[in-house]
Amino acid sequence: MHLKELKTKTPAELVSMAEELGVEGASTMRRQDLLFSILRELAEDEEYDEQIMGIGTIEVLQDGFGFLRSPEANYLAGPDDIYVSPNQVRKWGLRTGDTVEGEIRAPKEGERYFALTSLSSVNYEDPEQVRLRTNFDNLTPLYPEEKLSLDTLDPTVKDKSARVIDIISPQGKGQRALIVAPPRTGKTVLLQNIAKAITDNHPEVFLLVLLVDERPEEVTDMQRSVKGEVISSTFDEPAQRHVQVAEMVIEKAKRLVEHKKDVVILLDSITRLGRAYNTV
Repeated sequence: MHLKELKTKTPAELVSMAEELGVEGASTMRRQDLLFSILRELAEDEEYDEQIMGIGTIEVLQDGFGFLRSPEANYLAGPDDIYVSPNQVRKWGLRTGDTVEGEIRAPKEGERYFALTSLSSVNYEDPEQVRLRTNFDNLTPLYPEEKLSLDTLDPTVKDKSARVIDIISPQGKGQRALIVAPPRTGKTVLLQNIAKAITDNHPEVFLLVLLVDERPEEVTDMQRSVKGEVISSTFDEPAQRHVQVAEMVIEKAKRLVEHKKDVVILLDSITRLGRAYNTV
């Protein structure tokens, strides 16, 4: 059983599965509590002999241990987080932002979280490769040499604004760009078109979409129209939360770049993120 298989299930499917396993009050639980209860029941079932695998993005805390946070929960702390011991953090040289996958075990008496027992991959590669990576701050910045094609051949896309960017202001890997426009002029739609073009034309690129201080319905719209990872902190959350989410996303991007991966971050909006940093 893999944790990400559970996370793809609908709330109704999770409730049905929990009731089959004998979880009490499943219909009244929050999604994260429900996931935790299902995993605990599976882990404690003596007849269930499959390994339970988990994946998440690690946040290393000041005390040396870490937790695997879930992108589905926007890296917010929750009961389904996976504890990573200080020994494992030191042994593998894990840093905040690393995507870690491995076998997990149920919490013992007096423990609150599932714990990682062994690693199978770090940033989608063999854990041994972690020792060979170069720190992001020691990498050499260069001018873009490879173009990102933003033109899409999908006939269902009627909006050709991304193609106009391709012609007037071509973008390359390693480029930074700002969309400067008045409100209500379609910046979000333009970002969606760019995201679709990148996922269609450049499947090797890890696409991260970060939405800061946006409305929840805009987040849902982005998740449904973009194939990449969509991380959000909506307008009803405090400024500290906006900053924490943004820093987790940039750390994740840095760790992937250290493993020689291509990463694109689409941020909406930098104005609101700047305002959040000022507040904090």
